[in-house]
Amino acid sequence: MHSAICLLSVVPIRASFTHKSEQISQMLFGETCQIIERKMEWFKVKTDYDDYEGWVQRAQLKELAKKDHDTCVQQVGIALEIASNATSTETSIPILLGSSLPQFDGINFKILKEKFIYNGQSVQNEQQLNSAFIEKIALKFLNAPYMWGGRSPFGIDCSGFTQIIFKCIGIQLKRDAYQQAEAGIVVDFIQSAELGDLAFFHNDEGKIIHVGMVLKEQKIIHASGKVRIDTLDHYGIFDAEKKKYSHQLKIIKRVL
Repeated sequence: MHSAICLLSVVPIRASFTHKSEQISQMLFGETCQIIERKMEWFKVKTDYDDYEGWVQRAQLKELAKKDHDTCVQQVGIALEIASNATSTETSIPILLGSSLPQFDGINFKILKEKFIYNGQSVQNEQQLNSAFIEKIALKFLNAPYMWGGRSPFGIDCSGFTQIIFKCIGIQLKRDAYQQAEAGIVVDFIQSAELGDLAFFHNDEGKIIHVGMVLKEQKIIHASGKVRIDTLDHYGIFDAEKKKYSHQLKIIKRVL
């Protein structure tokens, strides 16, 4: 099985091999995948980060030999700026929050034979469990527009939001809300919830359809229309602007 890497800021992963098809997720710069099928100008891929499958246009990925793939997943840094350029002698690329920086030494990273300089804030791919740091990352996304399948500050969905927050602190989450709900341990009471816990919400059939991250003082930050902060209680998320509940609480999980 061949592999590939995303060398653009962000590219869509689609449900089928056409630009008209639904975007189901995204790959950020530096993220890698396995190519499991080829069809015309498209690759069907499985992402290395979360095992998500979908179709990406061939022109938006760079194929890798196995030894190059193995190198690209070593000593990975994570970009913490909303957007900041990486430059090489050949090009300049906007790098978005949550992107991966292979073979990173704090300033420089390398992909294949090309060396880049990244001057923005970053962190090595290791666990950073300080609650103030987690909150700081989450708040960087505040007012980012909601986008189905999105994983960037310029368009993000609820589970993409929580996934990228936790990527920045060195904890790997699956892509969809119902998958993320399988991680961690249950927090039995809303009063026991702590900053960084994940709250999951369900529809009338009991299916988990939404996720957000708990903040202090019974608040939650989540992507719904935009990344926003609302009140959280034992029933769910209360939208003060609309003066009604927008989501019904299913479960709270602690993954830190």
